[in-house]
Amino acid sequence: MLIQDVMTPIPVTVSPDDDLGLVKRLFECHHFHHLLVVEQGRLVGVLSDRDLLKAISPHIGTINETNRDLATLNKRVHQVMGHHPITITTHASLHDAVELLVQRNISCLPVLQIDQKIAGIVSWRDVLGALDRLADR
Repeated sequence: MLIQDVMTPIPVTVSPDDDLGLVKRLFECHHFHHLLVVEQGRLVGVLSDRDLLKAISPHIGTINETNRDLATLNKRVHQVMGHHPITITTHASLHDAVELLVQRNISCLPVLQIDQKIAGIVSWRDVLGALDRLADR
């Protein structure tokens, strides 16, 4: 099975200069766990929901929220994103993805076409779903 068969195509992307308030709204609205960071059409990083949670105040949205807590939402994506993302190509195998995810201890792989344009994203959840479907055959 190839990555192009299990990836999520056309992932949501953000800019390195977007603020974490936007990122928080995207995660809440779409219920996914990773955003690709793109600058001038080129992949420059990955931002996970865990990266976001580490970067913003835990008091946001609570009765204890202060202006200082809200200010953490003004941080920029480039300040908290993972730089130099590990990628995979559309024609790589599911096995290749499993090896990368496990060996590099990461939770997603941006999927690139041969011309380095973003084709999609594959997460460990996508991989497990594909393996489950294979087991049911």
